[in-house]
Amino acid sequence: MAPTPPGRGDGIRRRPKDRKAQIARASAEAFSLLGYHGVSMDAIAARVGISAAALYRHYTGKYELFRDAVLALGQQLVDATAFADDGDAAGDPRDTLVHLAGALCDTALANRESGGLYRWEARFLRGDDQATLDSQIRTVHRRFQKPLRALRPELDSRQRWTLSTAMISVLGSVVDHRAKLPAGQVRPLLAELVVTFVPAEFPTLSDVPEPRGSTAPAHRSKYEALLVESMRLFNQKGYRDTSMEDIAAAVGMPASGIYRYFSGKSDILAGAFRRSADRWSAEMSTILDGTADREEALTRLIDGHVARSFSEPELDYVYYTERLNMSPADQQILRNLQRSTVETWADLVATLRPEWTAGQARFAVYAAMAVTIDLGRLVHYRNSPYSRALVAGLMDLTLLGRYRLRTVLPAK
Repeated sequence: MAPTPPGRGDGIRRRPKDRKAQIARASAEAFSLLGYHGVSMDAIAARVGISAAALYRHYTGKYELFRDAVLALGQQLVDATAFADDGDAAGDPRDTLVHLAGALCDTALANRESGGLYRWEARFLRGDDQATLDSQIRTVHRRFQKPLRALRPELDSRQRWTLSTAMISVLGSVVDHRAKLPAGQVRPLLAELVVTFVPAEFPTLSDVPEPRGSTAPAHRSKYEALLVESMRLFNQKGYRDTSMEDIAAAVGMPASGIYRYFSGKSDILAGAFRRSADRWSAEMSTILDGTADREEALTRLIDGHVARSFSEPELDYVYYTERLNMSPADQQILRNLQRSTVETWADLVATLRPEWTAGQARFAVYAAMAVTIDLGRLVHYRNSPYSRALVAGLMDLTLLGRYRLRTVLPAK
């Protein structure tokens, strides 16, 4: 008779050796899917298949779980690129960039369900924990900037940070969407986009911001003012820390008056995004209907997208950080609208880049849009001719692989 394996038949349930790793993976995915405030210890315990009491044996509370999940992701980025600091990495700097791109791409793909955590939820880190994440990200940037120094010795620090941000943004873009493409195609595509940024040009234009105008024009309707002011407050204070009273005060009306237009904060959030999506959809249709040349159509879409991003900087950031506060139905509608926009762009890109498949064109569009967001954040959405031309030019490189003759559009 075969002996009974340990833990079977003796009434003792053995704890898996990788229990803490299971908890780390489950918590990272939960925080990324539901947001910091949407996750409870009970929910994470259920994902792992243990009781909340058992979970508390490993962690003192939700914040500790969250902190460890975010910093573990940051450490993966550091570990994946550590080879760049080795003496053996002193070969061709372009090859080093390709290897760095491949390493970060593999890390992003391996963490696609949770990789957005450090990008969009890290704002909930406290004090030294935020400083630790910042140090991790700076380390990765410095490793990209090292081969850049060899390839572009004339660049100053600001310019190197601009290019390393664009490169890392392209590689991180895969965690912001769920488009499908074989991993064997994703890696070389994103590495190609990273290398495309190496000869990027920097505009010789004014960096003086252009005024956005009054925050409350006299002709603005109450409905319009509620949408505008709520997005400004959500961006400034966060969705959960913005009350209906805050929104009402910004508009100059009693809180009860908001309910004439919206059922609640979530409805306001969804309404602002739907309004923006409708306006951008109409603008895209006008561009496409009035432009026969496909490259001109794409470049006009790029300029319009950049102008919109810098004139309404709250939209993209609040979408990625607060969209989980909308109802599942509203989230799905907005995802569908975003996919429709990406498909429109990807159709144009695929005809202009015949070496790419439709799936590759789609990934490139998502990458270009991520560059807009991350560079916008880098320059604090400083709405100047310089900022807009810089970002639009890097989108050109991402989607066309080259620059085109352009007329810089004024801010909207």
